[in-house]
Amino acid sequence: MPPAHKRMSKMLGYTLTLGTSDAWSGFSDVAAARLSNEERAALAFASLRSLHPDHAELTARAAIRAAGAPVPAFLGQMDEARSWAALASRAELKSYAAAAFDALSAADQTDFFRYISEVEIAA
Repeated sequence: MPPAHKRMSKMLGYTLTLGTSDAWSGFSDVAAARLSNEERAALAFASLRSLHPDHAELTARAAIRAAGAPVPAFLGQMDEARSWAALASRAELKSYAAAAFDALSAADQTDFFRYISEVEIAA
C-alpha cells in the first residue's frame, strides 16, 4: 500500500474514533490535500451508495450546500429570496432563475431585461 494511502487510512481511523464534526472537517481537509480528485470522488461515491437513497440525497445536498426549493415568502419577498439565494447551489440558482424568467409575462421579461441592463451599467 502506498504511504499516502496508509496515512489516509490512519486519518480515517482517528476520525471515526473521535466522531466529531471537527474531526470530519479535518479529514476532509487532509483528503483534499493528499488524495486525487478521482480518489475522493470514488470515496464519496462508495460512501453515498452505502446509504439509504433518502439519506444519501440529504447527505449529498448538505455536502454541496444545496438550499432545496425556495419556501413561500410571507412578508418581504425580496429579502427571503435573497436569503434563499445565498444558500442555493449554482445549479439551483440557474434552474430557478430560468424557470422564473420563463414564467414571467412578456412585459415583465422586458422590465427584467431593463433592470439587469441598468445593474450591469451601474457595476
